[in-house]
Amino acid sequence: MATRLTPEEVKATFEKICNWGRWGKEDERGALNFITPQKRAAGARLAQAGEIVSLSLPLSTKTSPENPQPVQHMMLHVGPHAIASLDYFGIAPHGMAFTHLDALCHVFWDNKMYNGFSNREVGRFGARKCAIDVTRDGIVSRGVLLDIPKVKKTEWLEPGEPIYPEELDAAEKLHGARVEEGDILLIRTGRHQRRKVKGASDPRREGLPGLDASCLPWLHERRVAVLGCDAVSDLMPNGYAAELSMPIHVGTLVMMGIHLIDNADLEALSAACAKHNRYEFLFAMAPLILEQGTASPVNPLAVL
Repeated sequence: MATRLTPEEVKATFEKICNWGRWGKEDERGALNFITPQKRAAGARLAQAGEIVSLSLPLSTKTSPENPQPVQHMMLHVGPHAIASLDYFGIAPHGMAFTHLDALCHVFWDNKMYNGFSNREVGRFGARKCAIDVTRDGIVSRGVLLDIPKVKKTEWLEPGEPIYPEELDAAEKLHGARVEEGDILLIRTGRHQRRKVKGASDPRREGLPGLDASCLPWLHERRVAVLGCDAVSDLMPNGYAAELSMPIHVGTLVMMGIHLIDNADLEALSAACAKHNRYEFLFAMAPLILEQGTASPVNPLAVL
């Protein structure tokens, strides 16, 4: 039976998993340093069937319980006499509606971001440290999907349902894929399958399934490079006070320097992995080069 950590134990865990200084005091890439050229080449060899699967949700322009800040799409030049069409998109990538990559400057703990940089490095000008453009060369590595509903023999996890380290271990065993140094780890909760059947819900009111704080040492030991989820990785609500409302975000982004992919669509990938009976694949993602930005909308790709 899994045991939840006390708030004091969660805070102590932050200190134990801290990667500050691991790659030098000026490092802004964090766990991306685990991805070596050899790791990328090994990941490329997993593209055996040549099937490509997008892991992204559409950038919706419609307001919904999940999407209180929809994408703004305006046509700038169009009409019966136009010789071209031009448009404009305005996107607030954070939240629970769009597939996006969190920069390491997105979350603070004790007024610090990853590697001990002050939160004063982020202001109206943007982020001077740990901004999203540190990923300008893209992220390519071995990807691994851990399909937690398959472990629990259900279609989806319910809002507020936790995932414990024992279930990550069980998923590895079930799928025959062990998470290793430099991997892109994707956690499926079945959130989008639930929406398909039950309709959209308000995550801020009803919650989301996600990783319990006790999973942080597991992620640290495996030296995960990037963590992605079809929810936001954090369990919501988690029963802790506001200070620890998102311990997975703090533990990954701030303490370990692990970039996060929120709101991925992992349904097609789940089906493809089951079809090929293989839960490892080539992962590729090219975030936008948004200088001094705190996130980027992304379209991650899995190649099986």
